[in-house]
Amino acid sequence: MALAWTEDLAVGVTLVDEQHKVWFDKADQLFEAGKKGQAKEFVGQMLDFLDDYTKKHFSDEEKYMLSIKYPEYDRQKTLHTAFIGELAKLKNEFKESGGNILVVLNANQMVVDWLTKHISNEDKKIGVYAKTLK
Repeated sequence: MALAWTEDLAVGVTLVDEQHKVWFDKADQLFEAGKKGQAKEFVGQMLDFLDDYTKKHFSDEEKYMLSIKYPEYDRQKTLHTAFIGELAKLKNEFKESGGNILVVLNANQMVVDWLTKHISNEDKKIGVYAKTLK
């Protein structure tokens, strides 16, 4: 399994944690499909789904941060925008390569690193901050 959400990645905000679980599951499906050599059409659809879902998740997370007046909102927004750009590059590389699944497999580590580091180093701070408001 390329990606696995674990309890130590919990932020403590139900909506955020549930969306992170879906993100990990779908990203894992994408990478497993690439490893198994599944059809490039399926891989392309999964990339599209992840792109759309990531944008929705970031939007929801950003709305939540604004609702609690999270002090590091601007930093998070900048990081989110950068990651969306990385996903767009990945989708373009996949399309330009004619659907070469190796492009997806090579991106695996970038996505895993970003997700785990971003959640551990950035998103967890949202949960810590939210707890101070209760």
